[in-house]
Amino acid sequence: MSTTNYNIFRYARQLSLPGIGREGQEKLSNAKVLLIGAGGLGSPAALYLCCAGVGLLGLAEFDHVETSNLQRQILYRGSDAGNVKLDAAARELRARNPDLKLIRHPEGIQVQNALELMSAYDLVLDGSDNFRTRYLVNDAAVLSGTPLISASLFQFEGQISLFSPKNGGPCYRCLFPDIPDADEVPNCAEAGVLGALCGVVGSLQALEALKWISGAGDPLLGNVLTIDTWSQQYRKIKVKRDPTCTVCGESPVITCLSEKHYQHRCKIGFKEEDKLAPEEAADLHDAVWLDVREDYERELCAIMPSHHIPLCELPERIQEVYTDAPVIVYCHHGSRSLHAVKLLKQAGVLGARSLNGGIDQWALTQNTSLARY
Repeated sequence: MSTTNYNIFRYARQLSLPGIGREGQEKLSNAKVLLIGAGGLGSPAALYLCCAGVGLLGLAEFDHVETSNLQRQILYRGSDAGNVKLDAAARELRARNPDLKLIRHPEGIQVQNALELMSAYDLVLDGSDNFRTRYLVNDAAVLSGTPLISASLFQFEGQISLFSPKNGGPCYRCLFPDIPDADEVPNCAEAGVLGALCGVVGSLQALEALKWISGAGDPLLGNVLTIDTWSQQYRKIKVKRDPTCTVCGESPVITCLSEKHYQHRCKIGFKEEDKLAPEEAADLHDAVWLDVREDYERELCAIMPSHHIPLCELPERIQEVYTDAPVIVYCHHGSRSLHAVKLLKQAGVLGARSLNGGIDQWALTQNTSLARY
């Protein structure tokens, strides 16, 4: 850390903390931290790490800013909609701390680059919003020996932990061995999420990172912190390393990164002919449309005319769909509708097909007047 009066004054409130002081601030200044995702979790985490004086920050992000991001992704402004997230993030972070060294990884995190990428950093924070990336990040962290601070959100709930088998703790697969079905846990676009919850959990990720780097306090290694903001209950649950874990156990099966390790189980049994491209659907004028989203989603937008049966009610109401006409089933992005098509075909509605990309893709390519969410 520079010994200039400016930096001493800038970080004075941290320098005065027991367990940090000058030595801890030096560690922060020399640290290299990688953030996977610059979204709801990555935004507050990046801001606090930047302002705390972390020397080098890597951002792995490939996406563009969307208007629906602004409710929770506090790195971005309304004028950033449509722009590359990394560009907007770099502007905001450098405005807050011009001493920050920032490395952009616009390709994001992939099987091909994950191991090499993580090996270049001292610590990884995972702010991804899908299971495939979460498991890939975990495996790469284990194989590279890089400590990982992982967090996730669901509606009013969040959880966070520090995983590092190299330091005696478990990994993410010790808790959740297999990638769940794609629709087993809805993403935030389907289930909703409060922006303030992203701020709380993302800030906790940054806090754990600052503790781990500086050596201050007790890290969450070997513990999972669960947060229920609906009732404001916080629980810390002890977790142990699983000796049978497929990546960090005594006889690991995953010894290198491969695409086969990150496939959703739900892909088994679905065929390409079960899907229908939006442009194909637009040409089926005699088709029956079926919306399997939730009530609140249909209030936001809908393809009309269409029949509405939420997926959870479909098994009991499937007789309402019996028809010889083609049936086009749609949801938000095309995952729930695939499950609905499977149920319908099992019940004898053989002409059912899923709208590929869901109503979101339909709004992008066929009816731009529809609201997107």
